[in-house]
Amino acid sequence: MYIIICPGIHEPELTQSFKIGLLDLVSNSAIADNPPNILVYPGKNVLVLSALHIVQFLRVSVAHRRYRLTGSLKSPIIFISFSAGVVGAIGAAHLWQLLGGRVKAFIAIDGWGVPLQGNFPIHRMSHDYFTHWSSSLLGCGETNFYAEPAVDHLSIWKSPQTVQGCWVDSSIEIYPPKGRLTATEFLLMLLKHYEAN
Repeated sequence: MYIIICPGIHEPELTQSFKIGLLDLVSNSAIADNPPNILVYPGKNVLVLSALHIVQFLRVSVAHRRYRLTGSLKSPIIFISFSAGVVGAIGAAHLWQLLGGRVKAFIAIDGWGVPLQGNFPIHRMSHDYFTHWSSSLLGCGETNFYAEPAVDHLSIWKSPQTVQGCWVDSSIEIYPPKGRLTATEFLLMLLKHYEAN
């Protein structure tokens, strides 16, 4: 399984912080036995909006290597995207499927105003309730998260382990820990679910 991180338009240090947190999360969890390959799309500025550039990066990073090993382009991929990066990532997810790839899940973090639809599981994570509510009008998945209390937009990307919130609209069989959970715990629940299925 591959995870591709599609950042927004912000300082690269924020994405590095998110990636380090994700690596720590994976290495300290049950999915450490079969860890995913974590890739970070290196596009900057307007290139985060480009589905074609993201797919080109995927083809070089995943598809060619996988095809040489197995003769298949169907490496399962989980997209985790943030802010403006959600625009390019949702297009890339659809293009990847058209090329024969498999999208296991799509996680949009603060993709406010971005319509999300697809024939793969979609999850939204938002930095406040208003963003959660207003974004869900444009499509959301079965299981979503919003920060409570609200945090600023960049905090949910830079340090999701500190962001407390609510898990909502569950219709898949994963269960949160009792009480409140962090954005990181929510991500771990999703990753465990998709690693098992």
